[in-house]
Amino acid sequence: MDRLTATRVFVTVVEHGSLTQAADRLDMSTAMVSRYLAAMEAWLGARLLHRTTRRISLSEAGQAALVSCRQLLDLAEDVKHQAGEIGRVPSGRLRITSSPSFAEAQLAPALADFQRQHAQVSFALLVADRSVDLTAERIDLAVRITNSLEPTMIARPLSTCRSVLCAAPAYLRAHGEPRTLAALQAHHCLTHAIVGAAQFRFRRKRQLIELPVTDRLSTNDTAVLRRAVLEGGGIGILPTYLVGEDLRQGRLVQVLPELEPETLGIHAIFLSRQHQPLALRLLVDFLAQRFGGPVPPWDRAPAAKARRKSQ
Repeated sequence: MDRLTATRVFVTVVEHGSLTQAADRLDMSTAMVSRYLAAMEAWLGARLLHRTTRRISLSEAGQAALVSCRQLLDLAEDVKHQAGEIGRVPSGRLRITSSPSFAEAQLAPALADFQRQHAQVSFALLVADRSVDLTAERIDLAVRITNSLEPTMIARPLSTCRSVLCAAPAYLRAHGEPRTLAALQAHHCLTHAIVGAAQFRFRRKRQLIELPVTDRLSTNDTAVLRRAVLEGGGIGILPTYLVGEDLRQGRLVQVLPELEPETLGIHAIFLSRQHQPLALRLLVDFLAQRFGGPVPPWDRAPAAKARRKSQ
């Protein structure tokens, strides 16, 4: 028995509720449909359908088998689709969305490097500090930084987003460096309006700390927050993907390093794994390789500095 065909027959009968309609859909006789169903039940060792003269209904075993059967058919179609793309050159235009700060600091350079390898792929990059509706905006790929994924979305982890509490040296010279949480509350605090307006969130020894602050400036744009901190406006929490080089060059200084702001996941999100364009699959693999690993690239020490420390 062709078990893949038998699986397709079983699913089609369930979807149409009739052996006759399934036979028409599959272009085979009703007797052949019945034989495939009998063979499927013999293979699984359980009755899958309750059949009467008026209707067909799933048995308990059939209900359990239906999910796996659909997954098997989806996998078979995906294998067929991927095999047909062997030797093809990736091409086409992909619509991508990301936060402005991650797009500017990390994603735009990555897309440029990807295009050097795949010249026939182009991008439309929508930057927004909000969750874009992938269906309404016809988005192929969303790069989101969050620990709260929508259950209907398909996600692949790309990396992690660490943040640091930091300030410009000029600010610390003028106002002093806080050594305690209470002292921090007395400083000029700059916050992100979406992530945590009027409060800083930390973890210390696995304990969550939510510290209320009086924010001198709150903004919904991470790049604007970075600029305000660089200009000596106060102390803020900023992602290392954006300020890693500022910290290495001494333009910013980490404050209260024993406090760790909440770490978030960076994810590639798309609507379906099925029938993805070749360019999209290659791009997600490329981003996972570029941003992945135990330590994200923006948190790795420069090679020269690492060698000096080891000497």
